[in-house]
Amino acid sequence: MHVHILGICGTFMGGIALLARANGHKVTGQDLNVYPPMSTQLEEQGIALIQGYQAEDLKSVKADIVVIGNALSRGNEAVEYVLEQNIPYTSGAQWLAENILQQRWVLGVAGTHGKTTTSSMLAWILEYAGLKPGFLIGGVPENFGVSARNGELPFFVVEADEYDTAFFDKRSKFVHYHPRSVILNNLEFDHADIFDDLDAIKKQFHHLIRTVPGNGLIIYPHSDKNLQDVIAMGCWSQTEMLVEHHAPDQQVGWSVSLLNKDGSEFMVNYNNELQGTVKWKLLGLHNVFNAVMAIAAARHAGVPVKHGIDALAEFKNVKRRMEIKGKLNNITVYDDFAHHPTAIATTIDGLKQHIPAQERIIAILEPRSNTMKMQVHNKTLPGALASADKVFFYLPDDYAAKFDDTLEALGDKAEAYNNLDDMLDSILAVTQSGDHLLVMSNGGFGGIHQKLLDGLQ
Repeated sequence: MHVHILGICGTFMGGIALLARANGHKVTGQDLNVYPPMSTQLEEQGIALIQGYQAEDLKSVKADIVVIGNALSRGNEAVEYVLEQNIPYTSGAQWLAENILQQRWVLGVAGTHGKTTTSSMLAWILEYAGLKPGFLIGGVPENFGVSARNGELPFFVVEADEYDTAFFDKRSKFVHYHPRSVILNNLEFDHADIFDDLDAIKKQFHHLIRTVPGNGLIIYPHSDKNLQDVIAMGCWSQTEMLVEHHAPDQQVGWSVSLLNKDGSEFMVNYNNELQGTVKWKLLGLHNVFNAVMAIAAARHAGVPVKHGIDALAEFKNVKRRMEIKGKLNNITVYDDFAHHPTAIATTIDGLKQHIPAQERIIAILEPRSNTMKMQVHNKTLPGALASADKVFFYLPDDYAAKFDDTLEALGDKAEAYNNLDDMLDSILAVTQSGDHLLVMSNGGFGGIHQKLLDGLQ
């Protein structure tokens, strides 16, 4: 079958393309922005890519089915052509469910933050145990080098996203997956472009819970009130909780005891019994909690806790998650995907705990998500950036004014630019030995990481 994918260079749709190719289908695709690392990954697999959404290009493809990404809407030239010509079409989530996930033990990772990293941890623990899982992850785990693979039966790890499925299916993507093991990392308000309020997101999370079988397992942190609300709507499956601080009288559930405050070494406890110690490369309390929940989900699939602990010692993280892009003149440049105040705060805090007190963190932020542009996070963003020593915002003219109150709250610490080259010059002018340049964006950010490294030369 010839599968043609609209929006193929997004991490999710790119993963669908890789899975379709691995299952013997001819795969082609179109996207508005064809750029690495996804474009490189796809082309290496022999998948032809077309820049833009011209109907003429789609006409020449002659696909059997078109898989349409959720970034595309009515009015898009390619979408209109598919509808007018009555070409069979589906969503990425539905294609995955019908073609890959049937007869699989699906392990889903959902939540506002940490899905990609936790999914990568879980897939790696299963791999380390010799189970050769399939996976579809919204990033590139460095232990695997690809964002998706078919794997062997029965296990399949999927990053279970609450964003809507497609222009013709407004349910969250994760309701398609029917997981047996589920991690719920956390739940906050996000995606203001599709959800009216927090209750609307809770409702979708409860739809996910309704699909988990009675012998399935739901793992979630005890401290997250929003997830407690979701569970209280009705739960028909087994549950295990992560209690964030180990207490001697605690009898049930998972907990941690930090041995280093930066999260690089910690003890794992289950039902008040020490299971072992993780010593690894990742930082931050958020990653510690994600790791314990990944261990718990792998245990549900039959992997001993000790195997999970040993696997995490060799976990290499995910591209664009505190990824060091280079170090020059004792100045380190990082690439991080954080684009929500909570993720920004935990990322900065984890780095702050790790580096010497005299070294500075310079946060370089491109607040380009739809929710950011809708000013939903303006009141919490200054607090999220408070631990940084200096903050640079890249704000193109079309939405710069929306962040005036955020900049005012940050005072002299923050500077905003609508021109990338001007901002680069200003960053390089204030950078000194020992600085950590933390670049945070969910997009390409104009290749700023390499430009910073070139400037530091």
